This record gives sequence, C-alpha cells and structure tokens, in this order.
Amino acid sequence: MKAAVIVFPGSNCDRDLADAITKVTGTAPQMVWHAETTLPEGLDFIGIPGGFSYGDYLRSGAMAARSHVMQAVVQAAGEGRTVLGICNGFQVLTETGLLPGALMRNAGLGFVCRDVRLEVANSQSIFTSRYAQGETVTIPVAHHDGNYFADEDTLNRLEGEGRVAFRYAEAVNGSARAIAGILNDAGNVLGMMPHPERLIEAAQGGTDGRRLFEAVQAALG
Repeated sequence: MKAAVIVFPGSNCDRDLADAITKVTGTAPQMVWHAETTLPEGLDFIGIPGGFSYGDYLRSGAMAARSHVMQAVVQAAGEGRTVLGICNGFQVLTETGLLPGALMRNAGLGFVCRDVRLEVANSQSIFTSRYAQGETVTIPVAHHDGNYFADEDTLNRLEGEGRVAFRYAEAVNGSARAIAGILNDAGNVLGMMPHPERLIEAAQGGTDGRRLFEAVQAALG
C-alpha cells in the first residue's frame, strides 16, 4: 500500500499518523507539504492528520482546505483514492466539501482530551471491516471543535445511506446524533474526530485503533 500524509503548518499528529501506517503496513508513507501542487504518483491512501493547521485561524481547517495540496487531494478522492481525515483532518474534509456538515465548538466550550467509547455504526466500509457491527471500542479524542453539525435532511441521508461510521457511546462534545465519524457517498473518504493512530499497540494502552489501519491495508494491499 503506497500512502502519503499531508503536512500543514500547525499539524502536530502527522508523525503519529505516519508511525501508525508504518507499523501496520511495514512501509513508511511519504510526507507531503501543504504547498505542493501535486501528489506522489500511484498513491493508494492519503492521510490528513490532526493538529491546528494554520493555527486554526478563521475556522478550524478552513485555511488548510484552500491550500494547494488539497486541490490535488480532492481530485484524488474523486478518482477513488482512499482518504482518511482525523480530527483537524476531519475539519479540513468538511471545509473542502468532500464531506457534508461542519465541526463546531464543543458543547461544553472546553477542550476534551481523553479516551472515549465509540460504537461501530458501519462495519462494511474500507476503514471498518475489521470491526463488528455495533461493537464498542475505545479511541482517544483531543479537540476543541468536534461538535458535528448538519441539517436534518443531511443527517437523515447519512443515516439512511449507512454513512455514519462511528458514534460516541458516551457524552463527549454535543455532536448531532452522537456522530463521531462519517463516510462520503462513495465510501472512500472517512472523517473522524477520535485518533485511531494513538492506540495501535499495547504500549499505548490499547490496540482498538490498529484495526482501522489493518482494514485499509487489507482492502488496498
């Protein structure tokens, strides 16, 4: 599996994501700087990491969504390449329009940083095939603007099309219908607020995040 991780000014989880990909697949991803106008050829997987891209000025992810490299990512996603956006990466994906909705300030108006329980709402995607439907897993969160919002029609469509990948199994940030991660209509783009790359080996306190990367590797080879 040939992978790349996008790096913006203010990214702080890019190396965590790269390390997770390396440990699961055995191959290090290419690190792609935000100012690049093209992506490496032959990519199977593109990761957009967490952090505070461009200092979260304007809105979280808004400036990153307009960077040169994201134009190439949008094109790659449209061609069917697999894209994962985590935390700030999820915010970037909504700002580009690759995913619907928006991430707003947490309902409690504070930064949330802890392990949380998630329900696997769709186990049939590229990203979730190593989980069981309805299974509860533990994945860390670390965000200030993770409150997922969309209008009722969009929420109903996401539910009806099976595009909710993960839900919070406990109160976390006020997200509509407890949504923690969603898929695009083609199923090749996932945005999620929790950080699976932070729980891939026992030394980190658990391995529930590892199966997401294993699922992607199994699907893409």
